[in-house]
Amino acid sequence: MEPTPSASGERFVSHTPGYWPDATTAQWQDWKWQLKNRVTTLAALDKHLLLTSDERAGVILSGTKLALAVTPHYFNLIDRTDPACPIRRQVIPEIGEGYDSPYDLSDPCGEDSAMPVPGLVHRYPDRALFLVTDRCASYCRYCTRSRVVSGVGEQELHLDFDQAFAYLEKHTKIRDVLLSGGDALLLSDDKLEGLLGRLRAIRHIEFLRIGTRVPIFLPQRITPELCAMLRKYHPLWMSVHVNHPKELTIEVRDAFARLADAGIPLGNQSVLLAGVNDDLQTMKELVHKLLLCRVRPYYLYQCDLIRGSSHLRTPVSKGIEIIEGLRGFTTGYAIPQFVIDAPGGGGKVPINPSYVLYHDKEKVVVRNFEGKIFEYPESGIGPVLRHEEFLMH
Repeated sequence: MEPTPSASGERFVSHTPGYWPDATTAQWQDWKWQLKNRVTTLAALDKHLLLTSDERAGVILSGTKLALAVTPHYFNLIDRTDPACPIRRQVIPEIGEGYDSPYDLSDPCGEDSAMPVPGLVHRYPDRALFLVTDRCASYCRYCTRSRVVSGVGEQELHLDFDQAFAYLEKHTKIRDVLLSGGDALLLSDDKLEGLLGRLRAIRHIEFLRIGTRVPIFLPQRITPELCAMLRKYHPLWMSVHVNHPKELTIEVRDAFARLADAGIPLGNQSVLLAGVNDDLQTMKELVHKLLLCRVRPYYLYQCDLIRGSSHLRTPVSKGIEIIEGLRGFTTGYAIPQFVIDAPGGGGKVPINPSYVLYHDKEKVVVRNFEGKIFEYPESGIGPVLRHEEFLMH
């Protein structure tokens, strides 16, 4: 399964046909074929990978926790023999999922307590999270909503679109709605357009967002027809989820290009994961490749305290270290905001390296990326010239 270099060099590669040598080009490019042929069983994994005993036990456990499902496109990125493969760690279950730390929570972001009607989370004053499905193209083993997605979690995701729209129509301070789930891009074009059309008809909703991992797991879904439909509902933004530079294949790059060409601003949300992207060099390569794909690095999340994810979590200090290693050493466009989604429903809290060394009424003392110290006056700033005096000067 050797990657094929792209015409623009080896930075973006294609891994087809990989483990599916008998698939025709038409089949491979059909997103519904990709979904139908997902790897979902231990037998299918055994056919392609040399599983460890920990992975085998994790797969058995997944039937009662978070389902196993990996699209052929994404599965082709997995190293067959290396259990430390950063792609493999994201989607192949491990026995660690069966261990709960004392800090783990089933609903780490407190969404259930902020859900006034089924499927609609309203925590921040001017925006709402609209959950529209409980299914994804593939299942990330650190999923924040593992309690309700994939059909085997401890809860069932209850949805009531009519109640959700009634709530949104009534609450006029809501100006921003994020569609998520599950993954909204798994809906048919017609069903997704129906939701977007109803949201656009609510006058106080100014812009819409879609949170999705589909362009990475299932780039074939980003069809010209889908993009043409989405562009009718601007301003429409999209938050995508890439964790490792290997995920940015030729197919993913081209899917992002179709979305960007449709006028959809793209922002990336990565999760900091042990053995996946918890080192500066990997993160720097990731953010640089994202910019080449016209995707702005947006958030770097500290992994939520979801049950069974302790083996994938890193110390908060690691995220601070990575941000400090990026700041000043690459363009500001490439630097995401590191955040902790405060456990229990506190919302996103920005976490930054400490650049302010001293601050009082007179001055603020700061350091730069090189460790050099600078002072800026907090008071005593010179008089402001009147407009006439400015013209005379």
